[in-house]
Amino acid sequence: MTAEDIGPAALAVSVVLVLLVIRTAVAELKAPGSARREWAFLRDVRALATGLTALTVFAVLGWAISGPASLPWAALVGLLVARIEHSTK
Repeated sequence: MTAEDIGPAALAVSVVLVLLVIRTAVAELKAPGSARREWAFLRDVRALATGLTALTVFAVLGWAISGPASLPWAALVGLLVARIEHSTK
């Protein structure tokens, strides 16, 4: 893969993030305050550290396999791992 391949990867990751935001908005309409609880992992140091570790591992491995196109996916993995880590508390 080349540096030009990062565009489709970024677009795909953006679509996934938009779907997560829409899901949060719908849940917020049904139960006010749920969005704050759902995105509380962004204030949790342990969850963010775990997510950053996953992001780094996936970025290094992905870069070795497919180059810069893997970076948006690594960022998404880090975000989702942080969210899962926070929800397991």
